[in-house]
Amino acid sequence: MATFTLTFIRHGETQYNRDKLLQGQGVDTPLSETGVQQCEAVGQYLRDIKFCKVFVSNLQRAVQTAEIILRNNTHRSGMEMILEPLLRERGFGVAEGRHKEYLRNMAKAAGQSCRDFTPPGGETLDQVKQRFKNFLQVLFKQMLDDQETPADVASANDGHQGASAHVLVVSHGAYIRVAARHLLEDLRCVLPAGVKMSQLLLPCPNTGVSRFVVTLSRSESGPLLSAARCLFTNRKEHLENLTPPE
Repeated sequence: MATFTLTFIRHGETQYNRDKLLQGQGVDTPLSETGVQQCEAVGQYLRDIKFCKVFVSNLQRAVQTAEIILRNNTHRSGMEMILEPLLRERGFGVAEGRHKEYLRNMAKAAGQSCRDFTPPGGETLDQVKQRFKNFLQVLFKQMLDDQETPADVASANDGHQGASAHVLVVSHGAYIRVAARHLLEDLRCVLPAGVKMSQLLLPCPNTGVSRFVVTLSRSESGPLLSAARCLFTNRKEHLENLTPPE
């Protein structure tokens, strides 16, 4: 058996985020000044958690975010980022670099909701979900293989449900929303008390924090998910006291 927390962080703000322009995979801009501040804030929020693994999308806005988070961590010695292409943002095809309104208009013309619409050259939601499922296979195998040397329990304030190992994933807004939906709906995570599914699946803000507790066991066919619990999604209290850049 192996029990661990799985913490998702969306990257910090970029100028494209501020201007409501789609980045996807083909547009890879750096963090804005506000984005750097957001990352410093979430780094402080996570500073006392000793992550045994840190998986990061290989797009620069996610890599910058992870670098700042790790720089703030009290256990950063020995922590290494694993750049993982499976965590890249959803590809938006011809809509990349354009305003979100462009995508909404394309979806409306096709008679579909914006979330479900796939622009020419883009990824479907099912394709993004398959990437996440492939990532989970890699992660689950590694966590079971490493179970004999668990990480220290964190002294954070979120009640880790007995987990002794902690995994950090730094990714992107559309990707994290697909990942959360798969965990909550397909894998039937236990929901936080008094919280509706619709609340958990709202869009993730820049540096929003989502956390799940996962328990694995071994089977002849490979790792088996024994239990999963959602602690929270899209937490952003660490951003409340940020000072806007001049």
